[in-house]
Amino acid sequence: MADPGRSPKLVIFARLPVPGKAKTRLIPALGEEGAARLYARLLNRTVEEAKTSGLPFQLRVTGGECAAFRELYGEDIQVVEQGPGDLGERMARVEGPSLIIGSDCPGMTAPLIRAAAGALDDRSVVIGPATDGGYYLIGFREQLPWLFADMEWSTSTVFAETLARLAARGLGPAVLPELSDIDTPEDLASWPELQ
Repeated sequence: MADPGRSPKLVIFARLPVPGKAKTRLIPALGEEGAARLYARLLNRTVEEAKTSGLPFQLRVTGGECAAFRELYGEDIQVVEQGPGDLGERMARVEGPSLIIGSDCPGMTAPLIRAAAGALDDRSVVIGPATDGGYYLIGFREQLPWLFADMEWSTSTVFAETLARLAARGLGPAVLPELSDIDTPEDLASWPELQ
């Protein structure tokens, strides 16, 4: 059992909404400015849900100075550099108990975040599958660097490969409902209010 007095920390992987550097797969449909504006809306929405969840949370950032994020969200928000390496190396540095999310899943809600945290009371890992074959959330009680090493990120096999790695070590994760990320122009159709 997880320590009931120790809530997992919610870790939001984020970058500054800089035109040309944020949501680049959406640039053909929205342009650089439009893609950055959409990313800013998604990140703001994610931060609001994090606040509402009641869990301690931090922004793990890349592509910008920590001070710029504090200027956007206030000095009371914990901001930490992701550090070097690929996505797996950066995720592997997150200490448990934690829930890691991005900011491109508008279906992520405070109740879902709380449910994920609660799942760690009796499971070592919780995962939220995305419709594109990846995942929108992964949580763990203790660091699991092997879970993130040598992964082919941004492919349709990430969720299946993650389940296979967990099964090979005898770990059965709690699985959350499947949700959609916004990564491509086609993904925008389900979220007209964000455009």
